[in-house]
Amino acid sequence: MDITALRELGEQIESALPQAVSATAIAHGELTVHTDAAHLPALLAFLRNDPNCRFSQLIDITAADYPGRAARFDLVYHLLSVHQNQRVRVKLPIAENAAAPSMIALFPCANWYEREVYDMFGIAFTGHPDLRRLLTDYGFEGHPLRKDFPLTGFVQVRYDDERKRVVNEPVQLTQEFRSFDFVSPWEGGEYVLPGDEKATPIVTSTGVKP
Repeated sequence: MDITALRELGEQIESALPQAVSATAIAHGELTVHTDAAHLPALLAFLRNDPNCRFSQLIDITAADYPGRAARFDLVYHLLSVHQNQRVRVKLPIAENAAAPSMIALFPCANWYEREVYDMFGIAFTGHPDLRRLLTDYGFEGHPLRKDFPLTGFVQVRYDDERKRVVNEPVQLTQEFRSFDFVSPWEGGEYVLPGDEKATPIVTSTGVKP
């Protein structure tokens, strides 16, 4: 993406909504617009409706957890303009017990995105018509994508074919935790990969390698 075009887009958004935009930044070929919960509806409406923007597709809503901050979460919206062939990221801080306004009226697809964020992070959305968990089981406690979420001590729900009913049971890992040595396969591995047994050994300063 043309960095100049992204910079001009950021300046245009800032000049049109100076109260709603706290900052803009360009990273990884995408424009990020920083705002707050109070100005989120106006900003997203502008991005969707302005003829020079036309970000008519809400691609995703997600969040990031920073437990050490007063505003613990960053709520992140990704939008796409097919007309302009551009993407924009909208980011706003949210405190743990605060709520963000629902964007279903602007983007109906926000319905399930907001339910997923509520389920995984515990962030509420005011004005959502059916804010309930989307991915976890009935009766699940906690929010799995929070950084303080424990890895053990929970139950799972499944259908038991023998008992012909839904049962609650402790979560069981189907495999042991793996231990990775993070050694590149191109250097230093203390093992022989398939086919390497045919190679001529190479003598190096650290020993003999296949």
